[in-house]
Amino acid sequence: MAAEAVKRVTSRHGAFHPLRVAAVDRLTDDAVAVTLLVPPALRETFRFAAGQHIAVRRSAEGAEIRRTYSICTPAPGAEGPEFLRIGVRLVEGGEFSTYALKELAVGEVMEVMAPAGRFALEPRPGHFAAVVGGSGITPVLSIAATLLSRQPEARFCLIRSDRTAASTMFLEEVADLKDRWPDRFQLVCALSREEQQAGLVSGRLDEERLTGLLPALLPVASVDGWFLCGPYGLVRAAERALRGLGVSRDRVHQEIFHVDAAPAEGVPIAGAALAASHSSVTATLDGRSGTWPVQDGEPLLETVLRNRSDAPYACKGGVCGTCRAFLVSGQVRMDRNFALEPDELEAGYVLACQSHPVGERVELDFDR
Repeated sequence: MAAEAVKRVTSRHGAFHPLRVAAVDRLTDDAVAVTLLVPPALRETFRFAAGQHIAVRRSAEGAEIRRTYSICTPAPGAEGPEFLRIGVRLVEGGEFSTYALKELAVGEVMEVMAPAGRFALEPRPGHFAAVVGGSGITPVLSIAATLLSRQPEARFCLIRSDRTAASTMFLEEVADLKDRWPDRFQLVCALSREEQQAGLVSGRLDEERLTGLLPALLPVASVDGWFLCGPYGLVRAAERALRGLGVSRDRVHQEIFHVDAAPAEGVPIAGAALAASHSSVTATLDGRSGTWPVQDGEPLLETVLRNRSDAPYACKGGVCGTCRAFLVSGQVRMDRNFALEPDELEAGYVLACQSHPVGERVELDFDR
């Protein structure tokens, strides 16, 4: 079902749906879990694969705010979910996260886009592992719970890093996985700013530490899939450690939650190096196509949005992947990319929010 859900959501675009808040549960001093009620008429629309996320939207002081949050509950069956539960951590200066922690109340209605994302695992036999930091536990919690409940021949190792025990999200939910499947779920916790009585010595999980730690925890070479999620630094450190340990790239999946800057290594380029002036973009969206001039210097997503307000997007920072589109023809330069994996780039997909035309004509297809 996971593969079907991933394929299905790629054909949905910028439509938002009203979902009522059923619960707002405090997880830590700076994080809450928000539960949304899905009415029967929308349960097919919101059927999701474990690991996917939703985009939420609200208006404040005349401006529109969009954010993406991963779903933490197990994937539903064919009937779709009765509820969606997301984890929201306070970000310094974050308009939506501040609202969610300080103002959002049960009974309010949130505008929500259908689930999206390819950071997902279809339950199957095998040994899987994850390295997560902070709120990066959110999608991995859904992945692990879905896998273990549906596939009795699967095992999962979770290596999580948090600042302190008090800042650790979903403590009870992770403990429940350990209680329910003690022989198939392995949990390793690291705290970067606090000593713990048992487990790893405190400190950051950097590349050097992970290179020594991972082989001591599990047979790295025989792990069928690695899932890396959290801040940019942790994800990149884990990726480099796995590469150094001989893990093939196709077994490593990643989703970055926070990027403070755009390091050079995180800026893959598609097409030629220089953008062209006087370009046009043709875009297909929900079966309808149009061609429009691109203003000098603007990303292709902005051009499309001026003419099609239903174009999909959320972060506009190259992180969430909501604006993923297939490059039918022409060339583009991407400012940065933290969402598309190498096989997607090779297949011809780009992030519209980061893409600039190279040449006079570019054609994108959001329906593929």
